[in-house]
Amino acid sequence: MVFLPQEVIAKKRDGHALSAGEIAAFIHGFTHGTVSHAQAAALAMAVYFNDMSMPERVALTLAMRDSGTVLDWSDLDGPVADKHSTGGVGDNVSFMLAPILAAIGIYVPMISGRGLGHTGGTLDKFDAIPGYATSPDNALFRKVVEEAGCAIIGQTADLAPADKTLYAIRDVTGTVESISLITASILSKKLAAGLGALVLDVKTGSGAFMPTLEKSRDLAQSLVTVANGAGLKTSALITDMNEPLASAAGNGLEVRNAVDFLTGKHQDTRLREVTLALCAEVAAMTGLADSVIAARKLVDDALDSGRATERFAKMVSALGGASDFVERMDTHLAPAPIIRDVFATGQGTIAAIDTKGVGMAVVALGGGRTMPSDSIDHTVGFDRLLGLGDTVDSHTPIARIHARDEASAADAEARLKSAYRLGEAAPRHDLIAARLAPTE
Repeated sequence: MVFLPQEVIAKKRDGHALSAGEIAAFIHGFTHGTVSHAQAAALAMAVYFNDMSMPERVALTLAMRDSGTVLDWSDLDGPVADKHSTGGVGDNVSFMLAPILAAIGIYVPMISGRGLGHTGGTLDKFDAIPGYATSPDNALFRKVVEEAGCAIIGQTADLAPADKTLYAIRDVTGTVESISLITASILSKKLAAGLGALVLDVKTGSGAFMPTLEKSRDLAQSLVTVANGAGLKTSALITDMNEPLASAAGNGLEVRNAVDFLTGKHQDTRLREVTLALCAEVAAMTGLADSVIAARKLVDDALDSGRATERFAKMVSALGGASDFVERMDTHLAPAPIIRDVFATGQGTIAAIDTKGVGMAVVALGGGRTMPSDSIDHTVGFDRLLGLGDTVDSHTPIARIHARDEASAADAEARLKSAYRLGEAAPRHDLIAARLAPTE
């Protein structure tokens, strides 16, 4: 029977479930040009309004995975795993997670993305490292994974290409917020990366894509159910983003923060807890420990012994960065022309933070994009950011700003001040609000 894409669109428009075969045929046609962008947009809108069942989401994820190359790491002598975060502010977990896991024998071929809206992108942060190749060829990617145990790069053109094109369509048709489509978009790339295990960091709070715990839980449940249904062992942690995760926000500044974390010079408490909790999830899922508690001891030691730092340095050097980047970071990361303290208006306890507002202040400095073609200034942002419950006065700044010029510094300073609200006390937010275990 001849496949007619309009019949699939009409079926979903009318609220009916699509078969795996119909979904596969539609995505195959979309990838090869026999289904138009207009038809893909129509199906996306139909899904947005009528949703998809879990079996439909699994079928869509697998179809998008199979639209391009699926990597095979079966020649490696250990498990292969990765992490995905739904995005936040001051979230540089990947810098530490990948080398920590590599240090305990887990290979991490991490395919990362760029900043989106107020959230920072892992690739933009790695671009702050002079010489580091975020788009290596496949041979170099494999070589670094094998030798360093981890490599953090960008999505290649032949990895889940249907997702890249469909996302661009969703971005301009008001269909980005569909949990079904978000699930397939995230997981198709991870499945194409050839992983054996995946941990998800689903953010909740004022700086999260899903600001309420209920919505964050819905997304986490969809991701865990679909990933496991597609054959990828996956668990999720729902973590707090009611304040920046690290005390730095901005590409080069988060690199500095990460290196100081790895070497033990400075470790933000919340950042350490989230990073090691995610690492422990992976170690348990891959069988390197018989429980998350036992796994935590493994990953703590990998960090505190310095072995993770060695893996990070090896990865950076192998991908084109300086061999002494960790030891001489200050000579490789250029400072911003303007560096000064930012003080809150008044004094008291930090009672609330508009974390999205902090992220947008970084964008206003030039550390993010307002258009996809915008260039990034890797030197700008904030460090020494205070968190909820900290007290401030005329002598205690809420942060230190790093700016290119006075105009952007003044604008970002005003944005940051308005993002901080002072009061008598701060509400308590659970750092890890929930854990979703792998499903069979």
